[in-house]
Amino acid sequence: MNKRTLVLGASLKPNRYSNYAIQRLVDNNFEVVAFGLKTGTVSGVTIDTELLPYKEIHTVTLYLNPSRQKDYYDYIVSLKPKRVIFNPGTENPELFSILKANNIHFEAACTLVLLSTNQY
Repeated sequence: MNKRTLVLGASLKPNRYSNYAIQRLVDNNFEVVAFGLKTGTVSGVTIDTELLPYKEIHTVTLYLNPSRQKDYYDYIVSLKPKRVIFNPGTENPELFSILKANNIHFEAACTLVLLSTNQY
């Protein structure tokens, strides 16, 4: 099953974890869409700067610190993902509660570790 993934907080900078996550997801044959502040391409994936109504998102993997997430709460819920991954430094109890209330699974984990251990 292809777990179509939205990388929220994507960066064009190659030294950012979100950039590396896009590369690793693509390398592992996952379908990837991405949202960030600057448009561009990483591993063939276009980073959108507009919140698009993506369909059939399985996983949202967060690369935004908690103070920047608030503007995206409604958007994340509207996508109806199967799960949200809070990468290190993105853990947010307020968003945990919102996801729980909407029956959306979430986990505090590292996308890169999950991929490297075949647990994604």
